[in-house]
Amino acid sequence: MKRRSFVKASLLTGAAGALIPKISMAAENHAKSGQEFYELRVYSLKSEQQQKSVEDYFQNEAIPALNRIGNKNIGVFTELKPQGQTKLYVLIPYNSWDDFITVQDKLANDKIYLEAAEPYLNAPAAEPAYERIESSLLKAFAHAPKLLVPEQKPRIFELRRYEHASEAAGKKKLEMFNDAGEIDIFKKLGFNPVFFGETLVGELRPNLIYMVTFDDMPAHDSHWKAFGSDPEWKKVSAIPDYADAKLVSRITSTMLVPAACSQI
Repeated sequence: MKRRSFVKASLLTGAAGALIPKISMAAENHAKSGQEFYELRVYSLKSEQQQKSVEDYFQNEAIPALNRIGNKNIGVFTELKPQGQTKLYVLIPYNSWDDFITVQDKLANDKIYLEAAEPYLNAPAAEPAYERIESSLLKAFAHAPKLLVPEQKPRIFELRRYEHASEAAGKKKLEMFNDAGEIDIFKKLGFNPVFFGETLVGELRPNLIYMVTFDDMPAHDSHWKAFGSDPEWKKVSAIPDYADAKLVSRITSTMLVPAACSQI
């Protein structure tokens, strides 16, 4: 090996050796905190037949298989007022990082799942089960470490994504939720939050995503009106470092309703 190549390889090996313990320690600390991870999938569909195919897959194969390996409270949602064919939103909670990185291997060893899901998993190119899947990996907030399943009754869900201009702005917004009490304001006002997550991998980073739920659209509107006028929120949002103009580039709100197979 040439000296230059040897030195380069040595430096890379040394860097990796220094980084791996840090990653392992971070994962260990996260596990001790009890914070969950979430996979948020968005299925693009072109027809009602594809929608039925994906919903049937989750109802009959994916959710039972995920439940068998310890993944509970799988959420499956359609858009409340889609522009054309709805997209399908799927939320899969994981108890730990290890649960997330091993889930595909576990499913690959589940013969019941593989046999039942074969038509979906091996759908022909001429008749695909869906068009594409967009996936994001989220880490639960420190002050909302676990997903909360709302009461099982007719309701609507709001999925909100806050995009940030920089990683530093994203961390500051996390601080606002966790340490400045924004999560507590949501709970106090009856938003029934389902989860709060920081996006680790996914599109339009840096961003955070959370889900709240309401009985209907009038309840949605009245809750947000109450939030805007809440004294505690006014106090927090008046802090210069927490100004939306500094921390939030864009907010995307998607109104959803649970599919028949949803466990949320």
